[in-house]
Amino acid sequence: MLTRRVLMMSASVAALIAPAHAAPIRVMLYKSPDCGCCEGYADYLRHSGFAVTVKATNDFAEISRKAGIPAELQGCHTAFIGDYVVDGHVPVEAIRKLLAERPAIKGITLPGMPLGSPGMTGDKTEPFTIHAIGMDGKSRVFMQV
Repeated sequence: MLTRRVLMMSASVAALIAPAHAAPIRVMLYKSPDCGCCEGYADYLRHSGFAVTVKATNDFAEISRKAGIPAELQGCHTAFIGDYVVDGHVPVEAIRKLLAERPAIKGITLPGMPLGSPGMTGDKTEPFTIHAIGMDGKSRVFMQV
């Protein structure tokens, strides 16, 4: 016999195990018009559940600089996700950590174009060091992947 209590408990369990259908997180990615790896990175983010808009510009380094990323830590492209800047081929694990922890920083960056990073060809040969850029412009290691 299906009692009211059993029905309520079943509904509660179903709600807990059902997948969450939240709206995808929006990303605005600025890249060089001729860069193919940036398109690969945008596809990587899309496959990870993000809603990505790509804007080609010749000023992406300036966009990165204005967002507070020091020149020596700039990546291949600049993305804005919520209140944060994400510069370069940053793995989605680092982005998810950033969005979950919501630290008081400007953003994170993976400098350069490391082989084997998301959107890049080649094999990964060592851990990627993702840097956090503080509100004061100073960097520290955010995580290694």
